[in-house]
Amino acid sequence: MDAPEFDDVADPSCTCLPCVSARRLEALALRTGGSPVRRARRTAATFVTAGFVAAGVAPAAAHVLDHDKTLDENSPRQPLADGSDAQEQLPPDAGLAGWDGNGSPQGRPGPLRFGTAVGTAGKSVAPSIATPKRIGLDTITRQQILDRAQSWADAVVPYSQSAYRNGYRTDCSGYVSMVWGLSENAWTGNLADYAVPISRSDLQPGDILLFHNAANPVSGSHVTIFEKWADSSHTSYVGYEQTPPGTKHRTIPYAYFSNSSSYKPYRYKNVTDGGGGGTTSPGSSAFPGVEYFGPGKSNAYVTQLGQALVAKGYGMYYSEGPGPEWGSADRNATAAFQRDQGWTGSEADGIPGPDTWSLLMSGSSGGSTGGDGGGSTPATPPFPGVQYFGPGKSNAYITQLGTALVAKGYGSYYSVGPGPSWGSADRNATAAFQRAQGWTGSDADGIPGPDTWDLLMR
Repeated sequence: MDAPEFDDVADPSCTCLPCVSARRLEALALRTGGSPVRRARRTAATFVTAGFVAAGVAPAAAHVLDHDKTLDENSPRQPLADGSDAQEQLPPDAGLAGWDGNGSPQGRPGPLRFGTAVGTAGKSVAPSIATPKRIGLDTITRQQILDRAQSWADAVVPYSQSAYRNGYRTDCSGYVSMVWGLSENAWTGNLADYAVPISRSDLQPGDILLFHNAANPVSGSHVTIFEKWADSSHTSYVGYEQTPPGTKHRTIPYAYFSNSSSYKPYRYKNVTDGGGGGTTSPGSSAFPGVEYFGPGKSNAYVTQLGQALVAKGYGMYYSEGPGPEWGSADRNATAAFQRDQGWTGSEADGIPGPDTWSLLMSGSSGGSTGGDGGGSTPATPPFPGVQYFGPGKSNAYITQLGTALVAKGYGSYYSVGPGPSWGSADRNATAAFQRAQGWTGSDADGIPGPDTWDLLMR
């Protein structure tokens, strides 16, 4: 009969002596770990390496002969580079054969791993295992997420599909597991279980952009951590990622350099927006923390601050917006508000603190409110914001303003209308109404603020 060909598993139906022997070896392998073929190859490679060392050849040269890198670890490793952009691991139910030198494995999803990462002669030492809990995960703030991400970026943690740092696997999904504080090492195939899908426009610091290639997980699957938009057009962002050769903090085209259309934004379920682990969120009156304001910051709190400043009559500092990206208009408007409270020096530096925030969100202030003067609280219908009025604007609020001005006796300024498109008639009628209140200067510039609006709508 023809001699049978053998790999890792013998023919289960053949009764020839070689097949029977191979099956016995395979059964032994199941009890002792690893296939007999791979153990034989490791043994052979060890002798080859020893021979090179004895001959004075550097181990690095002998390593080139170890094509599947079995000398590096007891666990399967990534094969030699084949030019692909694969980042991720095989699914958790893949058989051992799928991890045996084919594809680009990143590490199985599993518990945190603690202990010595490297033993003598560069061999990995099996670390102790911490039992994971998939429920009751601790909450974490956005700033804490970014701080944790930066800790690996500062250290430029080397990318590895089998090494661990503080219990977390040092690949892309292990990195996200670390920054979110998960109780296990996740992979791209189950990170979404810890998150909720969000829209591109809703991205905030600490969210992720995830691509899991379910059809072929080892081909291109990857995940990045969003920090902030890099430009006003939102075509690129500053993000963190764990990718060869190590942790990177850089500008990334949205959503990624490759497979861009396949990435989806997600938000960790247990993230909070407070500065200290609380449950504050945009729209609440609680001060979120000074870390959300200043150059380079982009989040919903910046928008909330700007809207409150406009409502207080400081809309003149904004040529557009307010929006989520911090700018000079936010600082100048905040500083003006602070000075109007009688504050000076660092207390009027344009960065909101808890007192500034409390006054802006409470509907009252300790001093004059600037803007239109008068200091009254906006009444129903609420003031929509200064951004709706001025040259080039067209909307229903302009019609509502003009109609109120006509009703107050300022219709002589309109030859036609009022209508939705802003014109000189709107500005002149508004300025006349403001002067009639005794206001001067910027308080009578023809652009309605909250006090002008309140008096007109009564």
